[in-house]
Amino acid sequence: MKKLFYWVFAATLVCGEGMLTSCTSSSTADNPVVTPRQRVIKFEGVDNARDMGGLVMQDGRTVRFDMLVRSGKLAKATDADVAILQNQYHLSDVFDFRFDLEMTEAPDRVIDGVTYTNLSTMPQAIIKAQAEMGAGSGQLSTPGMVETLLKYAFDPTAQALAKQLYPLIVTDPQSQANYGKFLRGVLAAKGGALWHCSEGKDRCGWGSALLLAALGASRQVIVEDFDMSNQSYAKQVEALSEQVRDKDGGAAAVDFIQAMVGVSTPNFEAALDLIDQTYGSMDQYLENQLGFSKEEQTQLRAKYLTVAK
Repeated sequence: MKKLFYWVFAATLVCGEGMLTSCTSSSTADNPVVTPRQRVIKFEGVDNARDMGGLVMQDGRTVRFDMLVRSGKLAKATDADVAILQNQYHLSDVFDFRFDLEMTEAPDRVIDGVTYTNLSTMPQAIIKAQAEMGAGSGQLSTPGMVETLLKYAFDPTAQALAKQLYPLIVTDPQSQANYGKFLRGVLAAKGGALWHCSEGKDRCGWGSALLLAALGASRQVIVEDFDMSNQSYAKQVEALSEQVRDKDGGAAAVDFIQAMVGVSTPNFEAALDLIDQTYGSMDQYLENQLGFSKEEQTQLRAKYLTVAK
């Protein structure tokens, strides 16, 4: 059961085409910790993309626009998307949090002059379970995925395991090492930096959270940015949640769909608490588990923050 659920989880992270087509054109909600400029990037072939610019840090400075981008995979990036990344963001580095088979099945579009760095942050327990089952990257056909998710939405064991997914990410040694490499890569980038997983929500969301923490963001800012992925996948979450409710599913079943198709903000906050409880604080986690020093954090802030006008 546990191995099969890991497969379901990974399949959701790298879901089959069609089920999690995001709504990148949707507007952002009012946000008291961001400057007025729109953060959502309306790409044609890249899902769940947004500029990290405008977020306000605890010292009052804001993240610079046109330098840092989080998104889904670049496999279907169009010529127009590439032009934006080259001309507006002067993209120099892409950090890919997917594992090898994901990248093989849906390789990023190659953009001239850009350095691509693979830093898999898929927990090793999940990759191992998939390999033992011969499940490949976990990509399933859309009808099969829907049926599987609806089945597990009613399973108490699956519901409980869903709450363990983010703890797996933040405690996995390889994930920690690669998120540290990611932070150092962003610090060293000569132009714009973009990072992604498959859908730009879970592994990408954690990369964004750790980067924001290193830049000096408050917990509120970190949580609100993470939660924004739910705007991109709101239609898909609601469609499956309605099917669950039609089958007399309760709150736990609906929460499972939210966690698997969108992101679970309560589960994310619980994992932030786990970092504090296990490692002392986010600051200590950045320094000791990720190996990203205070000096590097100061350099990162000097590079990417500006005084709000």
